[in-house]
Amino acid sequence: MNDTTDFAPQPVLESRTLRLRPIQPDDFEPLYAAASDPRVWEQHPSSDRYKRPQFQQWFTDAMASGSALIVIDRDTARVIGSSRYYEWDPTQQEVAIGYTFLAHDFWGGKTNAEMKRLMLDHAFQWAKRVWFHVAAGNTRSRKAMEKIGGVLSHRGIKTLNGTDHDYYFFRIDSHDWSEN
Repeated sequence: MNDTTDFAPQPVLESRTLRLRPIQPDDFEPLYAAASDPRVWEQHPSSDRYKRPQFQQWFTDAMASGSALIVIDRDTARVIGSSRYYEWDPTQQEVAIGYTFLAHDFWGGKTNAEMKRLMLDHAFQWAKRVWFHVAAGNTRSRKAMEKIGGVLSHRGIKTLNGTDHDYYFFRIDSHDWSEN
């Protein structure tokens, strides 16, 4: 495990099928192309994020976060989504992964699991636990969490854009991940 104070929130991560890299200002249009389908956001608390002004705000926040990654399909070089690390706590050695979305035509296959595997492998170089916050109404993401080994810890409130929302808190601990 690396020094717990130096977590690297914007790595370049690669597998045979995916490349994740830090988000750049010129990524807006290709990322918006992946996000502009209303189905991507229909179970999300910000269900209108497929609209350009709402997505522009998301993109501005993602750029400011210093931890957002874009997801690229290596076969086609197409930008297909995004995810990020957040809430890094060096004292507890915990971090969260979220703000994740994928283009609709990459749902239901191996893409989400591969993206999360890359991100978890990276996070567990520093973290002992990774959290995932899933909106209570987002059944797709809850099922996806179960598929990758997320353990439901509890329900709680998260504030999004100044509004409280009901969330499920899933976790994966490093000792459980290393057994996969």
